Amino acid sequence: MAETAELVTNVSDTARWVAAFRAVESARPDALFHDPLADRVAGERGRAIAGRTPLLMHNGWNLVTRTKLIDDLIMKTIEQGCDRVLNMAAGMDTRPYRLDLPAEFVWIEADLPALVEEKDKLLAGESPRCALTRTAVDLADPEARSRFLDEALAGAQRALVLTEGLIYYLTEDEVTSLAAALARPEIAWWALDVNNQAIVKRMSKATTELLANAPWHFGPVDPLRFFADLDWTADEVEALTSAAHRFHRLPWFMKPMTLFPPPDPRKPIRSAWKPWSSVVRLTHG
Repeated sequence: MAETAELVTNVSDTARWVAAFRAVESARPDALFHDPLADRVAGERGRAIAGRTPLLMHNGWNLVTRTKLIDDLIMKTIEQGCDRVLNMAAGMDTRPYRLDLPAEFVWIEADLPALVEEKDKLLAGESPRCALTRTAVDLADPEARSRFLDEALAGAQRALVLTEGLIYYLTEDEVTSLAAALARPEIAWWALDVNNQAIVKRMSKATTELLANAPWHFGPVDPLRFFADLDWTADEVEALTSAAHRFHRLPWFMKPMTLFPPPDPRKPIRSAWKPWSSVVRLTHG
């Protein structure tokens, strides 16, 4: 068994971690979703990372809850007229193979070349339920990202961009740059998961060794205010803790948190210690 810090060599390895918990969830009799490809794309490394997950993320409750909330948000957005999904830093996501999507629906994934090559091999022979395209691109390169968006959005009118599990690995400057890049008329929505400063500090402490090579950075005191200042407004907000409690996935030691009313994310968050983590859908302008 590799040393804990060696299991996650870079941010891409966290995609295997998430897939491992999707596989665990899919095997439950009361599963919130079914992902028959999750164990394959997680691989031995993903299962090993999951085995070293800190108590704060017991059984991957937050990752499973996030997956379910984003599943539902994607389907809701398609019902509202979304004509394309751009999954940026898609990792080992397999939604095009498991969601009930129209066969003609355009879904575009983007990630680093090595990960895309590996994923293509792992899923060779599998048929997505929609019109799936997978693109190799370094999204951290502003010029490459701009070229990708130009090509991926050609013909789109109401696209949804998904950046699941991405932005807390970025700096505030990098998030600001990404937000500016996505402020395009073809993009109607941006879906992502966000954490405030209190969550980032707790998670960073709990995963010091596991995520030594992929540390968290982005976590303002008031995430929605941060995006509002960039002209992005939240029209959908689902708190992970409340949703996990509703789904019966919240660890027992966190249930006392549900005895108190959750913070209203639409009101300014001034406390740097009160934890807040949500799946959010943003609109621009």
